[in-house]
Amino acid sequence: MKLRKLAVLSLTMAAALVFSGCSKVESGTGGSTAAGGSSLEETKDTSAKGKDNVTLSFMASQDWIQDAEIELSKKFTEETGIKVDYQIIPSDQYVNLLMTKLNTGECTDIFGAQSGKFDIKAQINVEKNALDLSGTSWGSQVEPLVADELSVDKKLYGQPIQDVSSVWAIAYNKQIFQKLNLEIPTDYQSFTKVCDAIAAAGITPVYECVSDGWHHTLWLPEAGVQAESKEPGIVEKWNENKATFEGDATLTTILTQINEMVSKGYWGEDYMSNTYADSAKNIASGKYAMTIANQGFGVEVNKINTEIAIDDIGYFVIPLADNQTLNVNPAGPARFVFSGTKHKAEAEQYLEFLAKEENLTYLTEHVGKFNKLPFKNAKSRYTETVQEFYDRYPNKGTVVQTAVKYVNPQWSEMGANLSAMIVGEMKPAEVLKSIDEVRAQQAKAAGDPAWK
Repeated sequence: MKLRKLAVLSLTMAAALVFSGCSKVESGTGGSTAAGGSSLEETKDTSAKGKDNVTLSFMASQDWIQDAEIELSKKFTEETGIKVDYQIIPSDQYVNLLMTKLNTGECTDIFGAQSGKFDIKAQINVEKNALDLSGTSWGSQVEPLVADELSVDKKLYGQPIQDVSSVWAIAYNKQIFQKLNLEIPTDYQSFTKVCDAIAAAGITPVYECVSDGWHHTLWLPEAGVQAESKEPGIVEKWNENKATFEGDATLTTILTQINEMVSKGYWGEDYMSNTYADSAKNIASGKYAMTIANQGFGVEVNKINTEIAIDDIGYFVIPLADNQTLNVNPAGPARFVFSGTKHKAEAEQYLEFLAKEENLTYLTEHVGKFNKLPFKNAKSRYTETVQEFYDRYPNKGTVVQTAVKYVNPQWSEMGANLSAMIVGEMKPAEVLKSIDEVRAQQAKAAGDPAWK
């Protein structure tokens, strides 16, 4: 099926934005160091002579590298003399560019990619394109479920970048809910009633940002955990090619309800041009009541509007198709060392540096959306609201893009098709059929026996 690309995408850069180790990559990730926390005021390691001319190149997708990591890279340079050159690529262009560089053998020393034990083997072929990091000093510190998504045949190939304990959930302004006497919805019908009440008060219920090409896609695979709850064993059937997405009642319901949200005005008028970078600002303004976000979102909103306390932002699972299962995902953006690098030792040294307890603490303290990085030696800072959110949903399920083969690699295609569906160019059944077709193509290219 021909995949339609949304004409209004705002990220149409022809070339990557290139940042050096002293550049600012992303706003909104600062903050003061807590008492007793890590500090960047360190003495330069004078044993670093001879490495002053080494610069590590590091390519990553937009929103993956935080300001705090840039600051740590400065400290790394002071200690070792090794510089880090970040090459930040617009998210809608990243996968294609990464695959081109890997296929031509001209990749950066370190590259970012989404983890997932199916994807890192079939899509980026880490056994060929990345170094085995199993023997590193920090490898055993990666939390087991997360390490499993970064491993092939029990060999660890990547280092997690972000907090994956957080889930993509509906973040909501408690002040608005309390003012309108609203309760957390427990199914789609109660969610629509909440949205109707918010809209009647002159507030746009949901902040959505289609222009980034990826955020609006979250509604389908994240709420898609309900498919396994409704039909236990369906994930295994999908992975064994014994069932299709097309015709699945739960996934069809989710897509139908996405269309309903848009048609009822729950996403407002500017959802096609909104950007993810403005999510916190718009929730902080009070013009929007809810958005899909991680559990550090309250920190980001509070930094913009101190009248909204961190715990004034609450969370509930995406209730499409009446979902009440917590959508966990042990996979996320990760760092990989390119097998063709000329700076193997220096690249591994940088990853070792980032995995030190004091540096993990610094990242957690200075990145609002980080509550607990997936290392055993990393500290957590869950607030009462976040802990209450996790406790509310005892049933947990792994999100579709991680649990099911050949879904995550087509994230951009799914986003384009969902955009087409929203504007009436595709029907829900066509979106699901396209996912099946792309899965089949990728499975056959990978030589998956289930598709022979």
